[in-house]
Amino acid sequence: MGKNLIQQRRGKGSGRFRKPTFRFKGDIKMLHKESYIVKDLVRCAGHSAPLIEAKYDDGSTSLLIAAEGISVGDTFKINNGEVKIGNIMSLKNIPEGTSVFCIEGRPGDGGKFVRGSGTSAKVVAKNKDAITILLPSKKQKIFHPECRAMIGVASGAGRPDKPLLKAGKKHHIAKSKNQYYPIVSGSAMNAVAHPFGNKRSLRKSKAKPTSRNAPPGRKVGMIAARRTGRRK
Repeated sequence: MGKNLIQQRRGKGSGRFRKPTFRFKGDIKMLHKESYIVKDLVRCAGHSAPLIEAKYDDGSTSLLIAAEGISVGDTFKINNGEVKIGNIMSLKNIPEGTSVFCIEGRPGDGGKFVRGSGTSAKVVAKNKDAITILLPSKKQKIFHPECRAMIGVASGAGRPDKPLLKAGKKHHIAKSKNQYYPIVSGSAMNAVAHPFGNKRSLRKSKAKPTSRNAPPGRKVGMIAARRTGRRK
């Protein structure tokens, strides 16, 4: 008998692969208000960037990604037309070349894109019904003009610059977020653990095409591949 594949263990629903959301501070949400004040700086295990506890003009609160250079007690505006670090504005009102982060994918969703520490995107083109944004991955994505974003760069830059030095440190970082670590190639496993594995370490197997109707214990690799081999 073999053993379950990683995707089968994930689908089982055990706590080993479940995010410890009870330890997370909460979701990031940009509310539709007029202004907010930075009440406190928050560290959350579920986010790589520092967070701020924002208190809005009507007394409501929410968590936001902290912009680089802000401090407790600062006040920022929402949709007032002023380009200032920490302000929240619609993309249609942000000039080209401005650095933004925490961008909404759809108007009103609270911010879904560019939220990692030290990241920022740039407004590169503006049309009447589309705003083109250059993402940190160097890819361009089109957003709705009514989508909002925060001005500036997400704080926490330089976080990955310090080397981890040993695997144990990486293990504890991954464990705090319940991420699977270490990731082992299927061809490096034994035959009992994976369809690509074998008993010879020098003869690594290659990923093979498999049918879309293959049983769960074999459905790995190039599933229902349209073509294989080198593209000419």
